[in-house]
Amino acid sequence: MFRAKWTNEIHEEWTRNVLANRPDINPEALSRTRKLMDKGVADCLVDEYEHLIPAIELPDLDDRHVVAAAIHSRGDAIITYNLKDFPRQALDRYNLEAIHPDDFIRYQLDLNEASVLIAAQRCRNRLKNPPMNGREYLEMLARQSLPKTIGALHLFAEVI
Repeated sequence: MFRAKWTNEIHEEWTRNVLANRPDINPEALSRTRKLMDKGVADCLVDEYEHLIPAIELPDLDDRHVVAAAIHSRGDAIITYNLKDFPRQALDRYNLEAIHPDDFIRYQLDLNEASVLIAAQRCRNRLKNPPMNGREYLEMLARQSLPKTIGALHLFAEVI
């Protein structure tokens, strides 16, 4: 339904932020997650985008690498909780939009509910430590600030 893309710089940024907010998490676990993400999503890593960074205008100059990678990989959206640093007027010139993860998942549900349910079920089934049932999985998603997603999926908790 979509092609997920990211860069090593994006990996470094999210792992740094997770460790700053959750010092109880083992850095090796995040490194493992990063490797699994790269392995699990074909053609996900974007490179050779750096030459675009100086030409990008954003309120936070440290976020220009995200837009540069999106442009270079021919993306049309940046999925982020950090919407304030990717204002519409700044992204319009690059034919990009910033979408909150909760809205993005809801859009996917509207496009193909069955595919999203199957994907959620597969993600939940991969959880081994600890394993979770459908309701526990939705509770975990609720902690990720995904209320619209939870609202749409709660009817399907038994099949997820």
